[in-house]
Amino acid sequence: MTNTLSLPRTGKLAILASALLFTGVTFGAATSTPVEAAGPAYYTAKLATPAGEDRAVAGGVAWTCEGSMCVANKASARPLRICRGLNRKFGEVAMFKVEGAEIGADELAKCNG
Repeated sequence: MTNTLSLPRTGKLAILASALLFTGVTFGAATSTPVEAAGPAYYTAKLATPAGEDRAVAGGVAWTCEGSMCVANKASARPLRICRGLNRKFGEVAMFKVEGAEIGADELAKCNG
Protein backbone atom coordinates (compact mmCIF):
# COMPACT_ATOMS: atom_id res chain seq x y z
CA MET A 1 0.00 0.00 0.00
CA THR A 2 1.39 3.38 -0.96
CA ASN A 3 0.63 6.59 0.90
CA THR A 4 0.25 9.58 -1.33
CA LEU A 5 -0.53 13.12 -0.45
CA SER A 6 -3.87 13.96 -1.90
CA LEU A 7 -4.17 17.70 -2.23
CA PRO A 8 -6.24 19.75 -4.58
CA ARG A 9 -4.28 21.23 -7.47
CA THR A 10 -4.21 24.69 -5.80
CA GLY A 11 -2.68 23.16 -2.64
CA LYS A 12 0.11 21.56 -4.67
CA LEU A 13 0.77 24.86 -6.42
CA ALA A 14 0.94 26.67 -3.08
CA ILE A 15 3.50 24.17 -1.79
CA LEU A 16 5.56 24.52 -4.96
CA ALA A 17 5.40 28.32 -4.75
CA SER A 18 6.48 28.23 -1.10
CA ALA A 19 9.40 25.94 -1.92
CA LEU A 20 10.54 28.20 -4.75
CA LEU A 21 10.28 31.28 -2.53
CA PHE A 22 12.28 29.60 0.25
CA THR A 23 14.94 28.52 -2.25
CA GLY A 24 15.21 32.04 -3.63
CA VAL A 25 15.50 33.59 -0.18
CA THR A 26 18.12 31.13 1.04
CA PHE A 27 20.11 31.38 -2.19
CA GLY A 28 20.10 35.18 -1.88
CA ALA A 29 21.38 34.95 1.69
CA ALA A 30 24.06 32.47 0.71
CA THR A 31 25.44 34.78 -1.96
CA SER A 32 25.81 37.85 0.22
CA THR A 33 29.10 39.69 0.16
CA PRO A 34 31.69 39.15 2.94
CA VAL A 35 30.98 42.56 4.42
CA GLU A 36 27.24 41.85 4.55
CA ALA A 37 27.78 38.35 5.87
CA ALA A 38 29.74 39.69 8.79
CA GLY A 39 26.49 41.02 10.22
CA PRO A 40 26.25 44.11 12.38
CA ALA A 41 29.80 45.25 12.95
CA TYR A 42 31.14 47.33 15.81
CA TYR A 43 33.60 49.14 13.54
CA THR A 44 32.90 50.15 9.94
CA ALA A 45 35.50 51.89 7.82
CA LYS A 46 35.70 53.22 4.30
CA LEU A 47 39.19 53.41 2.89
CA ALA A 48 40.37 55.99 0.37
CA THR A 49 41.53 53.12 -1.88
CA PRO A 50 40.42 49.47 -2.04
CA ALA A 51 41.96 47.22 0.61
CA GLY A 52 43.42 44.64 -1.75
CA GLU A 53 42.73 41.90 0.83
CA ASP A 54 39.44 40.28 1.88
CA ARG A 55 40.63 39.59 5.42
CA ALA A 56 43.39 41.22 7.39
CA VAL A 57 44.48 41.96 10.92
CA ALA A 58 45.10 45.65 11.59
CA GLY A 59 45.36 47.37 14.93
CA GLY A 60 44.94 44.01 16.66
CA VAL A 61 41.51 43.54 15.06
CA ALA A 62 40.40 41.05 12.39
CA TRP A 63 38.88 43.02 9.49
CA THR A 64 36.70 41.77 6.67
CA CYS A 65 36.92 43.98 3.60
CA GLU A 66 35.27 44.23 0.23
CA GLY A 67 36.72 46.89 -1.99
CA SER A 68 37.15 49.97 0.16
CA MET A 69 34.60 48.98 2.85
CA CYS A 70 35.82 47.11 5.93
CA VAL A 71 34.08 45.88 9.08
CA ALA A 72 35.29 44.42 12.37
CA ASN A 73 34.04 43.32 15.76
CA LYS A 74 34.66 45.18 18.99
CA ALA A 75 38.14 45.25 20.48
CA SER A 76 39.42 46.33 23.88
CA ALA A 77 41.51 49.24 22.53
CA ARG A 78 40.19 52.76 22.03
CA PRO A 79 38.54 53.41 18.65
CA LEU A 80 41.21 55.94 17.64
CA ARG A 81 43.90 53.32 18.14
CA ILE A 82 41.90 50.83 16.05
CA CYS A 83 41.52 53.43 13.31
CA ARG A 84 45.25 54.22 13.34
CA GLY A 85 46.06 50.51 13.00
CA LEU A 86 43.78 50.33 9.98
CA ASN A 87 45.52 53.41 8.55
CA ARG A 88 48.95 51.82 8.98
CA LYS A 89 47.78 48.65 7.20
CA PHE A 90 45.78 50.12 4.30
CA GLY A 91 46.50 53.84 4.10
CA GLU A 92 44.07 56.75 4.37
CA VAL A 93 40.77 56.07 6.14
CA ALA A 94 37.99 58.13 4.53
CA MET A 95 35.29 57.28 7.10
CA PHE A 96 35.30 55.44 10.42
CA LYS A 97 32.21 54.46 12.43
CA VAL A 98 31.96 53.03 15.93
CA GLU A 99 28.64 51.29 16.62
CA GLY A 100 27.16 53.06 13.60
CA ALA A 101 28.22 56.56 14.72
CA GLU A 102 30.77 58.27 12.49
CA ILE A 103 33.75 59.80 14.26
CA GLY A 104 34.30 63.54 13.86
CA ALA A 105 36.58 65.15 11.31
CA ASP A 106 39.18 66.02 13.97
CA GLU A 107 39.33 62.40 15.17
CA LEU A 108 39.55 61.17 11.58
CA ALA A 109 42.46 63.58 10.99
CA LYS A 110 44.23 62.14 14.06
CA CYS A 111 43.58 58.64 12.70
CA ASN A 112 45.20 59.52 9.39
CA GLY A 113 47.94 61.70 10.90
